[in-house]
Amino acid sequence: MTERVDKQKEVDKKYLAMARIWSENSYCKRRKVGALIVKNKMIISDGYNGTPSGMNNNCEESPEKTFEYVLHAEANAITKVAKSGNSSDGATLYVTTSPCIECSKLIIQSGIKRVVFSKKYRIHTGLDLLEKVGIQIDHIDIEKEHSNEK
Repeated sequence: MTERVDKQKEVDKKYLAMARIWSENSYCKRRKVGALIVKNKMIISDGYNGTPSGMNNNCEESPEKTFEYVLHAEANAITKVAKSGNSSDGATLYVTTSPCIECSKLIIQSGIKRVVFSKKYRIHTGLDLLEKVGIQIDHIDIEKEHSNEK
């Protein structure tokens, strides 16, 4: 059983690393976030934080404030999978930063059953909601894990 858990953690770390690389596509300056939705060992969607399609890729109103219309990485990945006709029911979401309350609502409605994240956001209401409805949450700080391996 431990071998299986260890193997899953190694897979989780690789998907989180891929989500971190994907986050680099974001034009946001304050925080770059990446997300992957994985089902049956396949990436079925991806997303990063940014403006809606067709808009200027400027995410910040000022150095301290993000425009309200900027989409989070999770929302982009969930809407992208919905548009594709695939189903995220039973999938795992890998995201570089823990979800906010609004993204957590989308996660619940999309049927995602597990969320794996690397960094905790300062507001935990999103994680609290996911926990309340029974979605499995796993926190793996890949930056810390990477520094421990050296």
